[in-house]
Amino acid sequence: MNRQNKLTPIGTAAKKAGISRQSLQYYIMVGLLEPTEVTPTGRRLFDEKGIERIKLIKKLNDSGYPLRAIRELFLEGRTDLKGSKK
Repeated sequence: MNRQNKLTPIGTAAKKAGISRQSLQYYIMVGLLEPTEVTPTGRRLFDEKGIERIKLIKKLNDSGYPLRAIRELFLEGRTDLKGSKK
């Protein structure tokens, strides 16, 4: 089965989550999440769980939580950066 059919490129993932591509790139850079998969050519791809995580980050940030606090919440909750429980 080709998993890439269910994976969304970074620009589309950002649009689905209601944020800019630059914001999503920033979330990755500061360690809030990781792409579900990175292709050999460097394309970052996200699955639905990843997109839901992006939406959660946006919702928390819009509610006044700084990104650093959101990252700490995720680390404390032991949720891996791809959105799955460890």
